[in-house]
Amino acid sequence: MTTGKGTDWDDKFDIPGRVRFMEGVGDLPMININTEWSSAEVYLHGAHVTQFQKKGEEPLLFLSQVSRFAEGQAIRGGIPIILPWFGAREGLPMHGFARIKNWELREIVPSKDGAIGLRFQLPDSPEAGNFPPFTADYIVTVRDTLSLELIVTNKSADQELSLEDCLHTYFTVGDISAVSITGLKGVDYLDKVENFAKKTEAGDAIKISSEVDRVYMDTTAPTEIHDARLKRKIRIEKEGSASTVVWNPWIAKAQQMPDFGNEEYQRMVCVESGNVGKNKLTIGPGKSASLKVKLSSTTL
Repeated sequence: MTTGKGTDWDDKFDIPGRVRFMEGVGDLPMININTEWSSAEVYLHGAHVTQFQKKGEEPLLFLSQVSRFAEGQAIRGGIPIILPWFGAREGLPMHGFARIKNWELREIVPSKDGAIGLRFQLPDSPEAGNFPPFTADYIVTVRDTLSLELIVTNKSADQELSLEDCLHTYFTVGDISAVSITGLKGVDYLDKVENFAKKTEAGDAIKISSEVDRVYMDTTAPTEIHDARLKRKIRIEKEGSASTVVWNPWIAKAQQMPDFGNEEYQRMVCVESGNVGKNKLTIGPGKSASLKVKLSSTTL
């Protein structure tokens, strides 16, 4: 199955009570998924997971109330796919072009255990011409957890493919002042707020009381968000990732972003899994690299 922007949704692709195709915000095509444990929403625009919520819980993912939902614009919140570069490049889209392209839905796979799997593929685009030929597949699996897998394959017969990737996950929290993040003690990081100063995480837990923008390097460990206000622990497990990014814009930067509410920094934190900077990927001819992330939550 292949479907993209401009294609009429066909009722035969619906799975009654479980998978429904619909127009989302800004009339962008969106897939609504329901399982016995949870619900989720995924837009073809960016193959962007904008919502995941377990029954009886607050939403796991944060989505800005003033996010843009428009062609060529990144959605603010949820899980943007950062590919094939991280950060700014002069004259090019911030964080790459994958998050502002309409991905193709290639397959829907309902599992016997009740889970729903969706497989997307990044279409060809002129922006990819600066790289050796490659494909990007993205698999989203919804159950009582949310599992994500981004697979990049180098289609060149003789060139290495060098790129960065990251799943830029925004999490909902009750109050940022009541949040601590664990799993990064002893890890070196670049502090982007202080002009990329190299530091080492000394504390058992990270507390946020000002702008935070850190790239933790050479770490494959899981991280956890402990949320005292929502009485919830979020666990982020990953494979094929050597970088973890922690971000909260705080007051001044929040006010500078037109697609982010002035007070929304209090209800979110980003903990991102990927391969950026010194941890960028180099994929040999004909080879693939897989980035896997599993998100789960339990009560504190």
